[in-house]
Amino acid sequence: MTYKTVLLHIDDSAGRAARIGAAASIAQACGGHLTGVALTGVSRLLYQNQPDLDADPNLSLHLNFLRERATRALDGFEQQVRAAGVASFEQRVLDDEAAGGISLLARYADLVVISQYNAKDKSPSVMRDFPAYVLLHSGRPVLIVPYAPPLPLLAPPAAARNVLISWNASKEASRAVSAALPLLQRAGQVHVAIFDAQVHAAEHGEQPGAELTHYLARHGVEARLHLLDGGGVRRGDIGEALLSQAADLSADLLVMGAYGHSRLRETILGGVTRTILQSMTIPVLMAH
Repeated sequence: MTYKTVLLHIDDSAGRAARIGAAASIAQACGGHLTGVALTGVSRLLYQNQPDLDADPNLSLHLNFLRERATRALDGFEQQVRAAGVASFEQRVLDDEAAGGISLLARYADLVVISQYNAKDKSPSVMRDFPAYVLLHSGRPVLIVPYAPPLPLLAPPAAARNVLISWNASKEASRAVSAALPLLQRAGQVHVAIFDAQVHAAEHGEQPGAELTHYLARHGVEARLHLLDGGGVRRGDIGEALLSQAADLSADLLVMGAYGHSRLRETILGGVTRTILQSMTIPVLMAH
């Protein structure tokens, strides 16, 4: 498996350059095609219900403003991806709201690259639930780039030195690991963290993590297993423990499943996915 089509969401937020750099590094390493998309924020459903929107001079003026703003967000995209050595790429302006538009286009991509939501640098076309919506509705693995990468700048995900896999034997985690194989195969070191293996003893089996490390080995990935005691803390705190483990290992990429419980339950009670989306400091590849 490799990433032959990488879809990148582009807006005018401060994290744009880091996001483009992450997507470009992956496309270049995999010999893939990179599609950069900026969206106007006007839902496609509005056009379906009122196809003559551009005929209204007032609406047309506003729509042109939104399209011009989206076009400006693409400034520098071509230069940056050319400098990264990406051979095949394109850029588009799409009349749609960000979450729905990216989720639809994702169905024709192998990987989606977006940014963590930043409440202090709000984009007019991106809502707070953008990452969660794309995770739940795109049907594709999603690489989320933090809005505030530490200095020195993050290593490109395609050349991650240390990758940490969060493993709980769920179908979501399984999808994430499978989707991350092109990155895992290029990593310097791969670590597998399992918290409170006894909680899911039936899924993990007699030797928690053993089947996963065998699976990875057959794909040429040697992984080191870490069986960790979560101390019976809440699931949200497991997220904090996971980020702490990533820091201890100097990981520059985290791989994990997303929303193993319903999003509503995580919103009310807290959960690992919610904690990571809010507090991440390294790129995270998630799959639902």
